[in-house]
Amino acid sequence: MPKRLIYLLVLPACLLALIHRAPAQTSARPAPIVLHAARLLDVETGRMLTPGEVRVQGERIAEVGSAVGHPSGAQMIELGDTTLLPGLIDAHVHLFLHPGAEDLQTVEESVPQRTIVATLAARADLMAGYTAERDMGTEGAGSADTAVRNAIDQGLIPGPRLRVSGNAVSILGGHEDAIGYNPEQHVLSNATYANSSAELVTVIREQIKEGADFIKIYETGADSFHNGQFATPYQYTEAELSAAVTESRRVGKRVAVHATGEPGALYAARAGVASVDHAYQLSDETMRLMREKQIPAVPTFAIEEYFALHPSSPEEATWGQLLEFHAQQFRKQLAAGVPMAVGSDVGPFAHGTQAREFVLMVKYGMTPLAALQADMINGAKLLGWEGQIGALKPGYFADIIAVPGDPLQDITVLEKVAFVMKGGIVYRK
Repeated sequence: MPKRLIYLLVLPACLLALIHRAPAQTSARPAPIVLHAARLLDVETGRMLTPGEVRVQGERIAEVGSAVGHPSGAQMIELGDTTLLPGLIDAHVHLFLHPGAEDLQTVEESVPQRTIVATLAARADLMAGYTAERDMGTEGAGSADTAVRNAIDQGLIPGPRLRVSGNAVSILGGHEDAIGYNPEQHVLSNATYANSSAELVTVIREQIKEGADFIKIYETGADSFHNGQFATPYQYTEAELSAAVTESRRVGKRVAVHATGEPGALYAARAGVASVDHAYQLSDETMRLMREKQIPAVPTFAIEEYFALHPSSPEEATWGQLLEFHAQQFRKQLAAGVPMAVGSDVGPFAHGTQAREFVLMVKYGMTPLAALQADMINGAKLLGWEGQIGALKPGYFADIIAVPGDPLQDITVLEKVAFVMKGGIVYRK
């Protein structure tokens, strides 16, 4: 019998055997890992353990203390004169943006190209210690962030845990529309149009269908700052925002808004949004509502500082003045009890450098511990991972970083992350 015929007869039998073979044995339980450092911060209480140890089993934390159990076969990782912390959380990133002319890159670069760049940005952020992020709009790349999130979740590429929004939502002629281009070229907006309550509901349903974890809405813009006076028009009425929040809640989702000032921020707070991002100026009533409803402001000082130092137009030359104005307003917000979360708006400046946000929040009025609590405790709540991330506790995901020195004494050490673990996997050592 010719060999080829033998192969043809035998191959189907082999394939059939593979299909019907007994289920494979489960993989062996991974060896535990013990991390040892000079210090470990309990973010919730502010207590510093010296030394600090964390025992990790699989993707979760098993034990935390000054001395934990060291099971036989455990891998010991000695981190020296560092402080162990939960992984950092950035509640406002743009993975699909990079330094350079923002409007041009969204027009000139294809969605596949921008998606590749987004995977590199995700890796850079993870290596800088960010183990969870909220991507606040792809700026014209539609739902491509869903693919990046899924690839990270499946272990295909390195990156933070992600909550994604797809394209942000705005009105015709509003923030992120293609203003200033030849109208005959029909340049597309970087946001998805919705011009009424009914259109908001339709767009929200479409975005959730395409994988959005939450909805990002532009509520204010364009901003103006002249002679110390800040002004910004609202884009959606309170009733329209309420319709968006109601539709999102119907399927267990939330709405985050870009809202730099009044009355848009007040409309957003009354509607019950998840966060008010940027928040350059808030009225007393808005601050009261945000305190009562525990709606965090996300200041994004880092992007303001970047634009102040790198103006690309005469209009952007006022960013330095706006930053100082925002800093004054931020202190008022803190005094009024407005909760804070930490978000940098990274993208227009280099990914992996956004820990500068902590430095600025401390500079403008927060203690280092309060800034860390805003990031890790409030950030975990805002991203919907409360009880899973944001603290070093048994049962939480093993999202752990180490920084040199003591962040309670010098917050800038967060810009020098020396060790990164996410879900029990070491990415940087």
